[in-house]
Amino acid sequence: MAQIKLHNTKTRQKEIFEPIDAANVRLYLCGPTVYDRAHIGNARNVIMFDVLYRLLRHSYGDDHVTYVRNFTDVDDKINARAQGSGRSIGEITAETIGWYLDDMAALGNLEPDHMPRATQYIPQMVSMIADLIARNHAYAADGHVLFAVDSYADYGALSGRSLDDMIAGARVEVAPYKRNPMDFVLWKPSDSVAPGWNSPWGYGRPGWHIECSAMAYELLGPSFDIHGGGNDLMFPHHENELAQSCCAVPDGGFANVWLHNEMLQVEGKKMSKSLGNFFTVRDLLDRGVSGEVIRFVFLSTHYGKPMDWTAQKAQDAEKTLRKWRTLSAGIEPASCAAPDVLACLSDDLNTAGAIGVLHQLAAQGDAAELLAGARIMGLLLPQMGDWATTVDVDLSAFAAALETARVAAMKSKDFSQVDQMKAMLTGAGVEVRMSKAGVDLLPSAGFDATKLEPSP
Repeated sequence: MAQIKLHNTKTRQKEIFEPIDAANVRLYLCGPTVYDRAHIGNARNVIMFDVLYRLLRHSYGDDHVTYVRNFTDVDDKINARAQGSGRSIGEITAETIGWYLDDMAALGNLEPDHMPRATQYIPQMVSMIADLIARNHAYAADGHVLFAVDSYADYGALSGRSLDDMIAGARVEVAPYKRNPMDFVLWKPSDSVAPGWNSPWGYGRPGWHIECSAMAYELLGPSFDIHGGGNDLMFPHHENELAQSCCAVPDGGFANVWLHNEMLQVEGKKMSKSLGNFFTVRDLLDRGVSGEVIRFVFLSTHYGKPMDWTAQKAQDAEKTLRKWRTLSAGIEPASCAAPDVLACLSDDLNTAGAIGVLHQLAAQGDAAELLAGARIMGLLLPQMGDWATTVDVDLSAFAAALETARVAAMKSKDFSQVDQMKAMLTGAGVEVRMSKAGVDLLPSAGFDATKLEPSP
């Protein structure tokens, strides 16, 4: 077994991973708030944890790893979506969870062992809040229950923030019922519109942070091995989770290792709806970018570094995966992934380094080792290869010409040339997809290059 090392946010250094119980390695990933489609940034920590899950299963055995990823299905964003659409909260959350699971599966991710919904664990949250009050770490005020930050001496240690930084980062709500501006909500009152449950403090609903503490305790115990999420969750969410969990269960340590992935950009810029570069996983899939290609692009950058999604990277990934699938067609994978692949993955999930090893194996023509190494990373899986049955052909010149013609047509209002080019491409077996993001040309298995006019 290769020795696994992980960068622990808690200690700010890479450490040898030593599970609490090698017979039951336990990890928790903060999941989505289910009110809309997952954008591509949401997929990064899912893919990261999926590789970790596969590596731990390989090292300790499939039956000795427990992976939990939650769904936040009670939240003000969900309430607003329900009120704005006239649909029920249950209908929205059920639909969104279905979307999420479909999209994450399309990226080659295994389903966790447990996928709890916050609304299924309200009694456990109420019990934990009551314990915090009893231990003088929380107090009830004006229908709310708040965690008393100054009751936990180590508050801020995980994120390494000063009090001023924490106040600025948390966008602290000034409220008369707070003893300290940094105190955060564990329970809040609900009106007749918002969802709610009866509690010792009145009809209400939980705050965001308490749900993960309660679900992790219920499913993984007072101490478990690894907790993760995007670095945007480090503060205040994870800081608050750690504080309330350690105070509610002082004999436990909550998570031993904290993993945080860096954020994602698109073509060198922060992803933003205002910049027109915001898109969901489903947007990419619907535009013909396969889940395997998306996964490859994500794995090409270490999780701890900022990642830049570009169209060029997706094209390069597609070409590489086509070559690898052709090389490994009809081949049985080696009984174990190459030691160099495992060594990279065991070194703080160095997926970029592991892909470099796969390139070397492909260059050597070692298809069996290539296949085994790729599959432990969730690549070259049999169920993910349908996209690769299409023909590998360079249609970039035609795409550029069609985009130029479309821009001209938008000004002249004469779309005859655009229609002619689309008809020619379609007749040759090319699917034409046009959107604000550009033109995508996807040759099918029945592509016939002889039906194309000379390249522009």
